[in-house]
Amino acid sequence: MILVTGATGTVGREVVRGLLEGPEDAGRLVRIMARDPGRVTGPGGTGRGRTAETTAGDYRDPVSLARALAGVRTAFLVTNRVGGDDDAEFLRAARAAGVRRVVKLSAAAVLDPDADDAITRWQRVTEEQLRSSGMEWTLLRPRSFMSNTLSWATSIRCERVVRALYGTSANACVDPRDIAEVAVRALTEERHAGRAYTLTGPEAISAAEQTEQLGRVLGVPLRLTELTRDQARVAWSRRHPAEVVEALLRSADRQRAGGKAQVDETVRAVTGRPAGTFGAWALDHRGAFGRAAADSDTDTGAGAVRRDVRVGAGG
Repeated sequence: MILVTGATGTVGREVVRGLLEGPEDAGRLVRIMARDPGRVTGPGGTGRGRTAETTAGDYRDPVSLARALAGVRTAFLVTNRVGGDDDAEFLRAARAAGVRRVVKLSAAAVLDPDADDAITRWQRVTEEQLRSSGMEWTLLRPRSFMSNTLSWATSIRCERVVRALYGTSANACVDPRDIAEVAVRALTEERHAGRAYTLTGPEAISAAEQTEQLGRVLGVPLRLTELTRDQARVAWSRRHPAEVVEALLRSADRQRAGGKAQVDETVRAVTGRPAGTFGAWALDHRGAFGRAAADSDTDTGAGAVRRDVRVGAGG
């Protein structure tokens, strides 16, 4: 039995898909733990005629954790409550249930000596909790997800505009499907115990370059508007607490300084194929951006990026 947490999220959904669509002779059973099992729908829950078992569970409810972990051999762990003790609660219950191995989704920033923000400090603590748990462990440390660009979908659809902080800074972002494939292998193969994998895409790419590629895929010209730090702080404050907003700003500063541009070949080493490009991801997900525009501007070709230089907007 393999337990998957975070199955309604970007990576967890693909992990479930990969486990269910694996070889029929694998004989694997898959269980999904979710706070709201009703949200576990669609392709993530079925594959090759097989269906994952779904159970209600919450990291802060020991009874539900014990139920979800009963009979589980390996588990995929995703937590996102920065500063919380969800990892510790899960690992305590997993050890009591006799779980053999835990594969944890972490982040590449834990390796950056200049990263000392709230998110990264929490991730380092939770990694150490797993390493010292007495169970086998594998750590997945991805760079930013390519799917983070879906946050631009509304402005692309309605205005043909992308708004980003430090639009020319590069990040070796990774396709979540590649993270999931590495996770599936770590959950089902013996050779990954005690390993920590940094996962990146095949190249470092900036928001400006992503905007250009999205414009080509969608067949419309897009405009990049660079945000100031204050504008980014205001925008992120609508969705995140202050501590997380400051962590995101400091993370963007590290990216601007080149700290997130290094490419790693781990995806190829683990899966036997190269990591997917942003262009391929964008093509596969173009429908998520909707119909960006009915017509292209006459003074610029489809896919071109125009910089919107405004007073106080990153010039």
